[in-house]
Amino acid sequence: MNLESIVNELRGQRSRIDQAIAALQGSALGGRSSKLGGRNRRQLSAAARVRIGAAKKAWWAKQKRNSRAAKKPTLINTAKRKPMSSAARKKLSTLMTARWNQRRKAA
Repeated sequence: MNLESIVNELRGQRSRIDQAIAALQGSALGGRSSKLGGRNRRQLSAAARVRIGAAKKAWWAKQKRNSRAAKKPTLINTAKRKPMSSAARKKLSTLMTARWNQRRKAA
């Protein structure tokens, strides 16, 4: 064998060893090859991004519309309550205090 054929054979072995190392490193990284490094992702065009954004805005508007419809009260008397007078508030306060004291004694 001449020197040139030996060098060619060694280069072939080196390339096979490099491929084996790359394959092993890729499996350690979760199946990704070391050449990609997890950064070779497809990119969306600007038009596609605008289209997706508009669709998502419409989706959120629909969700908000539906949630408002679900939260509307179905009671017949939905008029606003009048504010409570201070005398009525004091009366309720004393009644509740008496009820709490009664429960404390019972416990």
